[in-house]
Amino acid sequence: MNRPAADRGAADLASLSLGEEARAPRRVRHWGATLLVAVLLACGAAAAVWLGPRALGVEVEAAAVAADAAVSRDVLLTASGYVTPRRRATVAAKITGRVVEVLAEEGMEVAAAQLLARLDDADAKVQLATAEADRDVAAAAAAELDVNLAEAERELYRVRQLSDQGASTEQELDRAQFAVQALRARVARARQQVAAAEAQVAVARQNVDNCTVRAPFAGVVVSKDAQPGEMVSPISAGSGFTRTGIATIVDMASLEIEVDVNESYLARVSVGQPVRATLDAWPDWQIPGRVRTVIPTADRQKATVKVRVTFEALDPRILPDMGVKVAFLGQDEAPAGLIRVPAAALREAAESPPFVFRLREGRLERVAVQIGQRRDGDVEVTAGLRPGDVVVINGPASLRDGQRVRVRR
Repeated sequence: MNRPAADRGAADLASLSLGEEARAPRRVRHWGATLLVAVLLACGAAAAVWLGPRALGVEVEAAAVAADAAVSRDVLLTASGYVTPRRRATVAAKITGRVVEVLAEEGMEVAAAQLLARLDDADAKVQLATAEADRDVAAAAAAELDVNLAEAERELYRVRQLSDQGASTEQELDRAQFAVQALRARVARARQQVAAAEAQVAVARQNVDNCTVRAPFAGVVVSKDAQPGEMVSPISAGSGFTRTGIATIVDMASLEIEVDVNESYLARVSVGQPVRATLDAWPDWQIPGRVRTVIPTADRQKATVKVRVTFEALDPRILPDMGVKVAFLGQDEAPAGLIRVPAAALREAAESPPFVFRLREGRLERVAVQIGQRRDGDVEVTAGLRPGDVVVINGPASLRDGQRVRVRR
């Protein structure tokens, strides 16, 4: 019997669908794959947690090693003072005069005998011209007398020859001799007058030269004390309108320190003793120096003694009259360039010398060191390290040579 077309289509679709027995294995395979992925992810996370520190390295703290400029083991005394030059001069003119030109300016470096100022020299030049004229007149008179003397000497020669021949009297001979002697005396006097005139010329020239003011030594101008048009004098005229100086010059190569030391502590100071100076303007800069001299007198009012200290090396930052603090050191001052490391960086093991871990390209290098004194949480390293080395200052006790580490930021 034939079925309708609709029933035949439904039967065909039913024959294409899967039954319960066919769908069950496919669901099992899906959940198995999901579980496998989860397990793999969990294993990867655990491996990352467990292997991460080993792959990147142990984290440590490190610091670069630097050399101290000077480490004092014993500060015997501290004192305050000022930077002072041994050579300072307020340059003045030797004569009273009006300033025409000032060539000095503050901060200018000058050489010895360099021109600093000019005074009005018109009167001095007139006096020089007068003195030179007087000298020329005296020289001309002396030349005339020289001619007269030569003539008198020839006359005396002729008269003497005639006298020897009996053709001349004794009186004529005596008269010729007296004339020669008189002219010789006048010539000597004329020459003395020429010398005096030369001396007057030299004085006049010196007066002209006194109208120029020059630097007595090489240095730096620190003060300009006069202006063109002002009157200057080597001595005070009792009025504020007359200057006594042109400029003040300081020899920067002669800078030193002057401090007042209480006489109760004077026994702690000696000539040649090392010191460490600190300028108030540069508190982080320690300047080495030495005691040059102890002034052999005391201040009765302050009960102090002046001590002068020289710098080991001068620097343009050191200026006159700067405030400074001086630490007088014991003779056992540590040498410059001493290396100190934090005590935490030093590691010690039984039957082996002390050592530190030095960082080289992210890996540890065990370095044996020789140590000195321990002071203020640091250890002096006398051998084994150089300035610029990076050492571990904080890390686990299990660190080993060649291990890769990371520096904690």
